[in-house]
Amino acid sequence: MTKLKQNLSNFFSLFTSLSTLICCALPTLFVTLGLGAVVASGLSTFPLLITMSRNKHWFFLGAFLAIGMNFYYIYGQKKKVCKVSTEESETPCETASRWNKIILWCSVGILVIGFFYSYLAFHIFKFFGLI
Repeated sequence: MTKLKQNLSNFFSLFTSLSTLICCALPTLFVTLGLGAVVASGLSTFPLLITMSRNKHWFFLGAFLAIGMNFYYIYGQKKKVCKVSTEESETPCETASRWNKIILWCSVGILVIGFFYSYLAFHIFKFFGLI
């Protein structure tokens, strides 16, 4: 059951961090780069993005909770003992653990980028006179 919880946690942390990137960070980045027409066509094609960006606080809260839960499952629990193999290749347990950590840190990176462009970029750009 714990393995299922960890797999679901990985999925939700990656999904929620990607949703924050798509709804909030990418449109801001495109407008900053002068690609407002791309944002306009994307919003007309996918009008759900407007609703997502209006409720971005809830998406970020869900992403932070999912990633926090994933950190607990990967780093906070007792270390699981994997079978030691005499071969030089990884055991399935070690491979899964390595991929879980890769997915977790990719999710954290995506969330940080989304948070920066959603909440901090405007103030930083305004401070330096770029806007």
